[in-house]
Amino acid sequence: MSASLVELHDVNFAYDSRPILKGINMSFQKGKLIAIMGLSGCGKTTILRHIGGVLKPTKGYVKVDGQVIHELDPQGLYAMRRKMGMLFQFGALFTDMTVFDNVAFQMREHTDLPEEIIRDLVMMKLHAVGLYGTQELMPGELSGGMARRVALARTIALDPMLIMYDEPFAGLDPISLTVVGELIRRLNDALGATSIVVTHDVQESLKIVDYVYFVSNGAIIAEGSADDIRASGEAFVKQFVHGEMDGPIPFHYPGNDFNTDLGVHA
Repeated sequence: MSASLVELHDVNFAYDSRPILKGINMSFQKGKLIAIMGLSGCGKTTILRHIGGVLKPTKGYVKVDGQVIHELDPQGLYAMRRKMGMLFQFGALFTDMTVFDNVAFQMREHTDLPEEIIRDLVMMKLHAVGLYGTQELMPGELSGGMARRVALARTIALDPMLIMYDEPFAGLDPISLTVVGELIRRLNDALGATSIVVTHDVQESLKIVDYVYFVSNGAIIAEGSADDIRASGEAFVKQFVHGEMDGPIPFHYPGNDFNTDLGVHA
């Protein structure tokens, strides 16, 4: 079994008195592609923010490459983040920069490489995501799927050891979704990286991941391989994976009693 690049041990987090994460324990092995799934608002993105050092746990710790993230000084945290890549939801490209300048941004910001080397590297990254030849286009000239792939090229610009994806499939058509999913898998393996995909797109994710953590209400309620999750008897997981209307996830907002409000009695 390969060593873990990222470990979360008994991580708790709260905004004021409102608990968000409740005793989270996770291990992300080197070279693996792992999904964190669950409903919107369940704590998935909050977990990514802890791994990136944006948030500090109220209890427990997060280790990346053997270092406790919240114990790093600003210089140490900055150095650690240079080893990470982040694909934000909807790509978050700089709209006033060309495709080339978007991908080159991190190279110019974090290295002293000459422009001719940067150019070669940018073209290699664009080729890796199937967009060689788009370097002079502006983000507004790209389709949604193309923009997501440019964002992916920017994410891997510095060959990170850890790549995090926050809802990478959001808003994509079925073909673009499949293309991006396959790229995430292929790039993870080619780079020898560890990848964490936060998503609620169940079917596409289960095609590509090695392991899944299922989060509900700030706690892990299931984990395992894609096959384990598909076969799970846990009612919440079963409802979520199969998109069933009936189950522990309610249709109505909690406390909503339409009949009572109308003065209707059952």
